[in-house]
Amino acid sequence: MRKTGKLDYLEMPAGQSGLNEVKAFYNNAFGWSFTDYGPDYAAHSEGLDGGFYQGDEAKNAKPLPVLYSDNLEQTLIDVEKAGGKIVKPIFSFPGGRRFHFTDPSGNELAVWSE
Repeated sequence: MRKTGKLDYLEMPAGQSGLNEVKAFYNNAFGWSFTDYGPDYAAHSEGLDGGFYQGDEAKNAKPLPVLYSDNLEQTLIDVEKAGGKIVKPIFSFPGGRRFHFTDPSGNELAVWSE
Protein backbone atom coordinates (compact mmCIF):
# COMPACT_ATOMS: atom_id res chain seq x y z
CA MET A 1 0.00 0.00 0.00
CA ARG A 2 1.43 3.36 -0.98
CA LYS A 3 1.31 6.07 1.67
CA THR A 4 2.60 9.61 1.79
CA GLY A 5 6.11 9.68 3.23
CA LYS A 6 6.81 5.95 2.67
CA LEU A 7 10.00 5.00 0.82
CA ASP A 8 8.53 3.55 -2.34
CA TYR A 9 11.15 3.22 -5.07
CA LEU A 10 14.88 2.77 -5.62
CA GLU A 11 16.69 3.75 -8.82
CA MET A 12 20.28 2.78 -9.58
CA PRO A 13 22.41 3.67 -12.59
CA ALA A 14 23.17 1.01 -15.19
CA GLY A 15 26.60 2.61 -15.62
CA GLN A 16 29.17 1.55 -18.20
CA SER A 17 27.96 -2.05 -18.42
CA GLY A 18 24.62 -1.04 -19.89
CA LEU A 19 21.00 -1.82 -19.20
CA ASN A 20 20.88 -5.26 -20.83
CA GLU A 21 23.82 -6.60 -18.81
CA VAL A 22 22.41 -5.26 -15.53
CA LYS A 23 18.99 -6.76 -16.29
CA ALA A 24 20.58 -10.14 -17.11
CA PHE A 25 22.61 -10.04 -13.89
CA TYR A 26 19.61 -9.42 -11.60
CA ASN A 27 17.50 -11.95 -13.50
CA ASN A 28 20.19 -14.64 -13.26
CA ALA A 29 21.20 -13.94 -9.66
CA PHE A 30 17.79 -13.21 -8.10
CA GLY A 31 15.07 -14.04 -10.63
CA TRP A 32 14.02 -10.41 -11.10
CA SER A 33 11.86 -9.52 -14.09
CA PHE A 34 11.74 -6.14 -15.78
CA THR A 35 9.37 -3.91 -17.72
CA ASP A 36 11.14 -1.79 -20.31
CA TYR A 37 10.09 1.84 -20.72
CA GLY A 38 11.96 2.78 -23.87
CA PRO A 39 15.60 1.95 -24.57
CA ASP A 40 17.03 3.66 -21.48
CA TYR A 41 14.87 2.55 -18.54
CA ALA A 42 13.75 -0.76 -17.06
CA ALA A 43 11.59 -1.06 -13.95
CA HIS A 44 11.30 -3.93 -11.46
CA SER A 45 8.87 -4.69 -8.65
CA GLU A 46 10.73 -6.01 -5.58
CA GLY A 47 10.11 -5.37 -1.84
CA LEU A 48 11.69 -2.46 0.02
CA ASP A 49 12.28 -1.52 3.69
CA GLY A 50 15.15 0.63 4.95
CA GLY A 51 17.23 2.22 7.71
CA PHE A 52 19.90 4.83 8.39
CA TYR A 53 23.28 4.54 10.11
CA GLN A 54 25.98 6.91 11.31
CA GLY A 55 29.61 6.82 12.41
CA ASP A 56 32.93 6.64 10.56
CA GLU A 57 31.63 4.10 8.06
CA ALA A 58 28.82 6.46 7.06
CA LYS A 59 30.97 9.51 6.23
CA ASN A 60 31.57 8.70 2.54
CA ALA A 61 28.97 5.99 2.07
CA LYS A 62 26.36 5.76 -0.68
CA PRO A 63 22.91 4.23 -0.30
CA LEU A 64 23.13 0.46 0.12
CA PRO A 65 20.28 -1.65 -1.23
CA VAL A 66 19.97 -4.82 0.89
CA LEU A 67 18.27 -7.96 -0.41
CA TYR A 68 17.08 -10.95 1.63
CA SER A 69 17.99 -14.61 1.10
CA ASP A 70 16.70 -17.84 2.63
CA ASN A 71 20.05 -19.46 1.75
CA LEU A 72 22.90 -16.96 1.99
CA GLU A 73 25.63 -19.31 0.80
CA GLN A 74 23.69 -20.33 -2.33
CA THR A 75 22.84 -16.71 -3.11
CA LEU A 76 26.53 -15.79 -2.88
CA ILE A 77 27.27 -18.55 -5.42
CA ASP A 78 24.44 -17.31 -7.66
CA VAL A 79 25.72 -13.73 -7.51
CA GLU A 80 29.23 -14.83 -8.52
CA LYS A 81 27.91 -17.05 -11.34
CA ALA A 82 25.85 -14.13 -12.66
CA GLY A 83 28.96 -11.92 -12.81
CA GLY A 84 28.82 -10.09 -9.47
CA LYS A 85 31.99 -9.37 -7.50
CA ILE A 86 32.00 -10.14 -3.77
CA VAL A 87 33.45 -7.12 -1.93
CA LYS A 88 32.69 -8.25 1.66
CA PRO A 89 32.41 -12.00 2.25
CA ILE A 90 29.72 -13.36 4.57
CA PHE A 91 29.94 -11.81 8.05
CA SER A 92 27.74 -11.60 11.14
CA PHE A 93 25.98 -8.44 12.27
CA PRO A 94 23.43 -7.81 15.06
CA GLY A 95 20.47 -8.89 12.87
CA GLY A 96 21.97 -11.98 11.23
CA ARG A 97 24.59 -12.51 8.51
CA ARG A 98 25.25 -10.83 5.19
CA PHE A 99 27.66 -10.23 2.32
CA HIS A 100 28.23 -7.29 -0.02
CA PHE A 101 28.77 -7.40 -3.78
CA THR A 102 29.00 -5.12 -6.77
CA ASP A 103 26.87 -5.65 -9.85
CA PRO A 104 28.27 -5.27 -13.39
CA SER A 105 27.70 -1.50 -13.19
CA GLY A 106 29.68 -1.14 -9.95
CA ASN A 107 26.65 -0.58 -7.70
CA GLU A 108 27.25 -2.06 -4.24
CA LEU A 109 24.46 -4.11 -2.68
CA ALA A 110 24.21 -6.48 0.26
CA VAL A 111 22.34 -9.72 0.82
CA TRP A 112 21.31 -10.74 4.35
CA SER A 113 19.84 -13.74 6.10
CA GLU A 114 18.73 -14.45 9.67
